Amino acid sequence: MNKPGSNKHDNITLRILNEINTESLVTQRTLSSSLNIALGLVNAYIKRLARKGHIKISKGPMNRVKYALTPKGFAHRVDLTYHYMQSSINYFKDARHRIDSIYEQMIEAGIKNVLIWGDGEIAELSYLSLRGLPLNLVGVVDGKKEEKGFFGYHIYSYTDVPGLNYDAILLASFNERGREEINNLGIDTRKIYSL
Repeated sequence: MNKPGSNKHDNITLRILNEINTESLVTQRTLSSSLNIALGLVNAYIKRLARKGHIKISKGPMNRVKYALTPKGFAHRVDLTYHYMQSSINYFKDARHRIDSIYEQMIEAGIKNVLIWGDGEIAELSYLSLRGLPLNLVGVVDGKKEEKGFFGYHIYSYTDVPGLNYDAILLASFNERGREEINNLGIDTRKIYSL
């Protein structure tokens, strides 16, 4: 499953256009830091946006560079935002469908007590999908322990898992780190349901 806005180029372009729209005197160094990409890459994006007529570059106060979105740049920003939102909606619809399917399998298997592994947006969607089903949420597993830190449920650390009473774990993450932690703890793989 691809994350929303998975076209990295469009995502970076949109974020640069949003930053420029917010602050015309933003520096390339600031953009590099806030976008977590190399300064040279920011420079290449800025040059490309200027060459395509999406931004105008001029001198600002104290010889600083000033960026301004052109009407063409504004339209491009709106188009990228629309596509990002559409991608996000599709991503969460697909995730919700997968989660509902997993819960259906759990119910058919006679599972009662479920742990959600992960503490991000997919874990939140998993929690919302669980409501009203004949499944009991034991809690959420994440790297750090926190009492009632997830919609009133406990967040357990990895080391707490062997002492918990659960029938199944919903791996609410699309990265391999969660599976590695599960393997390190020696958890019965038949209890794991992945999205």
